[in-house]
Amino acid sequence: MSFDLTRKEPQQPTPPSAGCNGNGVAVLPSMATAHRLRLNPNTEHKPETYEGLQLEFSPLLFSSLERYLPPPMLSLSRDSKLNYMRDIILRYSPEGERTRVQRHREYRQKIISHYQPLHRELYAMHASNFFVPSFLKAINENKEESFRSIMAEPTLGVFTFEMLQPHFCELLLSEVENFEKWVHETKFRIMRPNTMNKFGAVLDDFGLETMLDKLMEDFIRPISKVFFSDVGGSTLDSHHGFVVEYGIDRDVELGFHVDDSEVTLNVCLGKQFSGGDLFFRGVRCDKHVNTETQSDEILDYSHVPGRAVLHRGRHRHGARATTSGHRVNLLLWCRSSVFRELRKYQKDFSSWCGECQREKKERQRVSIAATKQVKSKSIVFVENKNINSDCLL
Repeated sequence: MSFDLTRKEPQQPTPPSAGCNGNGVAVLPSMATAHRLRLNPNTEHKPETYEGLQLEFSPLLFSSLERYLPPPMLSLSRDSKLNYMRDIILRYSPEGERTRVQRHREYRQKIISHYQPLHRELYAMHASNFFVPSFLKAINENKEESFRSIMAEPTLGVFTFEMLQPHFCELLLSEVENFEKWVHETKFRIMRPNTMNKFGAVLDDFGLETMLDKLMEDFIRPISKVFFSDVGGSTLDSHHGFVVEYGIDRDVELGFHVDDSEVTLNVCLGKQFSGGDLFFRGVRCDKHVNTETQSDEILDYSHVPGRAVLHRGRHRHGARATTSGHRVNLLLWCRSSVFRELRKYQKDFSSWCGECQREKKERQRVSIAATKQVKSKSIVFVENKNINSDCLL
């Protein structure tokens, strides 16, 4: 069967194409004689922190990008590195996109300056109050075996594990309800999480951005580095955090789609509900997003409050109808600017796309079969030649 899939958010504008020089350094045409980045990161370099600065882009983006600076730049001051990277990003980012970002920043600031939080303890990361002990223990140990000890993998690349404490879920639900009440009373028009959900709220927009940055950087990125390195799991540097709401008087279901993320965290917060199962149907690149699902790619998953699902954003999925009650989920779309840039110059995605993997295996099978056929013909030819030689004798 085939599906018409679309991303939940529009694609970002395409930057100018880049080439590379003999030293493995990416060179943008508009800056071929100026600013350059290395194609391969300096993994031993510890980046500066850019938190607390008035920046046009996420502080994590600069920290991630710093590892790709030319070696002579790494020993310079933070301000020098910041200006160097900022110049690259500004040249790379179209003016229309910068205008959109600025308007969104102004919109967000307007909300934050007027909305009064109900539970201020949510706005900073308090790990011991947010997460269950087993999850914290695995993160602190930071080893693949520790992560696997708390996880189930019901189908390849989909991981489920206990994550959030009930009290945290209750507080976040209460905060979202308080925000929605404020929106209703003030008649403030807010942007919904994406083009497919008519109900829910963007958590970043009313002050939770810093907490969610820490969630991605300190808790999701270590796991993604182990299990999703093929899609930029080790270089996650920005996020889109939101809640979605399902029920009879809200969104009922969610169509088959892929996320605008490299890695997606999905955690059920509650409340009482029935139905609403997630269904997964395999990971695909853009070229193969509408291809058929293989039997080993089919998974249906039932939500449990506090329990997380972690998967690649390109893992095709949807949500079945919530048949009763009210279901609210926390979503964190984690993105890697480095992976997105490198992906533009790749043609083979067989490291993560299921259909690319099958095509590659089929090419290998055909090649092996052809080689065997040539060898077989050569053996027959030699044998026939020997027989003819014997007859002449």
